[in-house]
Amino acid sequence: MDYRTIIEQNRDAYLEELFEMLRQKSISAQDDGIRECAELVAGKLSTAGMHHVELMETATHPVVYGEYHVSDDVPTILIYGHYDVQPPDPLEAWDSPPFEPTIRDGRIYARGAGDNKGQMMAQILAIETYLEAKGTLPVNVKFLIEGEEEIGSVNLADFVDTHRDKLKADLVYASDGPMLPDNHPYVLLGVRGIMYIELELTEAAFDNHSGNKGNIVPNPAWKLIDLLNTMRDAEGNVLIEGFYDDVFPPTDQEMALLEKLPFDLEEVRRNVGHEDISMTKAEYYRKLCFEPTFNIAGFTSGYSGEGAKTIVPKDAKVKIDMRLVMNQDPDKIFGLLKAHVKKHAPNVTVKQFGKMSPSRTSADMPFIEPIRQAAETSFGKEAFIQPSLGGSLPDAIWTKVLGVPSVLVPYANVDEANHSPNENIMVENFYNGIETTCRVIDVVKDIDM
Repeated sequence: MDYRTIIEQNRDAYLEELFEMLRQKSISAQDDGIRECAELVAGKLSTAGMHHVELMETATHPVVYGEYHVSDDVPTILIYGHYDVQPPDPLEAWDSPPFEPTIRDGRIYARGAGDNKGQMMAQILAIETYLEAKGTLPVNVKFLIEGEEEIGSVNLADFVDTHRDKLKADLVYASDGPMLPDNHPYVLLGVRGIMYIELELTEAAFDNHSGNKGNIVPNPAWKLIDLLNTMRDAEGNVLIEGFYDDVFPPTDQEMALLEKLPFDLEEVRRNVGHEDISMTKAEYYRKLCFEPTFNIAGFTSGYSGEGAKTIVPKDAKVKIDMRLVMNQDPDKIFGLLKAHVKKHAPNVTVKQFGKMSPSRTSADMPFIEPIRQAAETSFGKEAFIQPSLGGSLPDAIWTKVLGVPSVLVPYANVDEANHSPNENIMVENFYNGIETTCRVIDVVKDIDM
């Protein structure tokens, strides 16, 4: 039987498998239900037909590992996903309980429906589907499903480095995040990295009266604003010395791939809630994929409540995230930033809260186009190839630590509302994701890796 026939025959059973997973809490930030969910994932892998399944400990939450070994002479796919979810708050904004999956208008609503349990279960159930269709897998398959993605995958790099022999593979395949608008699938070849920092300055032991002590006690908010003005100009260029030194510009092939991607300026305006945005398709995707950012994520100082309170605040903080592109190194960027702060405002404290390296797999890899075709066939919509995501994922762990090419094919709809109330995945996307994974397995078996 073909994959779609088997999926259709198991629609209700597969849906219940997903619902069981969605009912199990797994909030990594609160360590709520994590181990119970890891054990549930391990059981699903075993039921699907994986030969060897185990929970492997990290310093925080366990990794679920599974493998199906066919032969040393065939390619190996490592499928990555995560079983942890974001907290569901604010609960009052949900139209149905976040851990009681509910179908409305062809969508499954629950925390984790799109990010990442719905997509993760599509991967697992694809193994069950393939084995029912063919009796065995044509390639070696390994699963690594972590429980810390929503808290920054804090132990994943060390885990992969420690177990690199066990995790050896020819390709890492993942499904996470949203598809393109109008449910167009795409093959994502990389991500931007991130550096998240906080600048803090304390001037006085307490807030002061802005009349009685104004011009006497220094204002830390103004000092941080003056510092920020030395870091970025009015056109958005970062002024930190050396910031752009290692940036890899896009290749002609990558720019050609961007030109094929769908683009609707009105939809972009609606999605970001800003009617004055004006740019071409090339500008939009180049800024999103190939240019670093320097973003103020939050500025805190003094009084921000209702009405007036006349004070000189005692302290000020600004939170900044930088999205980094190939071949920028987060550690090097952090060093450059600290040197800049020391030069312009040496009494400002610099703290780092998180980092990920940028990553990109070459579009020349022989499996890219066949995987695109697999997604296109399964979803029945034109599929595209995008060289890089604007956001950040731990993709560099595969390409730089494990040294393996990596691709991401999202199965969730563009409006999945991941991390938000009423997170969802379209029911048919879940089933199409199962079929896509089966077809990707077929694709890889025929390619000389």
